[in-house]
Amino acid sequence: MVRRVLSLTSGRIAVAVLAVIALLALFGPLLAPQDPLATSESTLAPVSGAHWLGTDYLGRDVLSRLLDGSRVSVLGALEVALTALVVGAVPGILSVCLGRAFEWFTLRLADTLVALPFLLFAVAVIALLGNGLTQAMLVTGVLVSPLFYRVARAAGLSVARSPYVEAALISGASIGWIVRRHVWAKVLPPLAVALAQTIGVGFVIVSSLTFLGIGVQPPAPTWGGLLASDLGYLSHRPWAPLAPAVLIMATVWAANLLADAVRDVSGEAGRALVDGRRARAHRPGPAGPAPLGGAS
Repeated sequence: MVRRVLSLTSGRIAVAVLAVIALLALFGPLLAPQDPLATSESTLAPVSGAHWLGTDYLGRDVLSRLLDGSRVSVLGALEVALTALVVGAVPGILSVCLGRAFEWFTLRLADTLVALPFLLFAVAVIALLGNGLTQAMLVTGVLVSPLFYRVARAAGLSVARSPYVEAALISGASIGWIVRRHVWAKVLPPLAVALAQTIGVGFVIVSSLTFLGIGVQPPAPTWGGLLASDLGYLSHRPWAPLAPAVLIMATVWAANLLADAVRDVSGEAGRALVDGRRARAHRPGPAGPAPLGGAS
């Protein structure tokens, strides 16, 4: 599937953008030219050689804070996506195999989680457990998990009713072997699409919470926090929110673009794409010009 995704232009663009964001998360704090928490007397300074993106209202270097805050934003989005994947996909697959009682219970639980507003619930949990991004993202991931539950259950149902699965059950195969051999291969592509989309949603959630000052204790920098800190000084630096906003928008756009690319190359569409390319590769080239003069 990875080679199929990279064979598409949209897939290569999405992977390139997300790779840059991942490098920022890994090496951004090390690449920061100055201490992101150090204040100075040059408050609200314009762009210069010393400060490539200027300084904020406390004289802190904006570029350094942007690079240092990339790790928190990326890790928070990944926490949301991976928590939702584990909490939602595993019960979704098992609901197809473990009988109607387990299926009824998990369906009602998924309906309950869908009804809860994740942002308000995350704020309530932070109020109870303390201001920390990890617990907020874990709770948010649980609330987003019904998406993975329904995707995994729908894909599992389509496989569970197939003749080869029924034949495996009749022959005495265990449920675990059937899930590993038959169900997982069919469930993986739609789960990959949902995971890519949820990473984009996770960035929006992390940015929203940190914009409100929830989850990260100031003065720790985050992309959402940088947006919020610049709102009161737009008259002095109207371009200041542009950099964090572009990073958030580019990341969410690339995640959605990757989800579209995975969807395009999986299932019947993916097989049609591969078959079409194989047909073009084996198609004979145009015949060369006829030789001048016949054989004597």
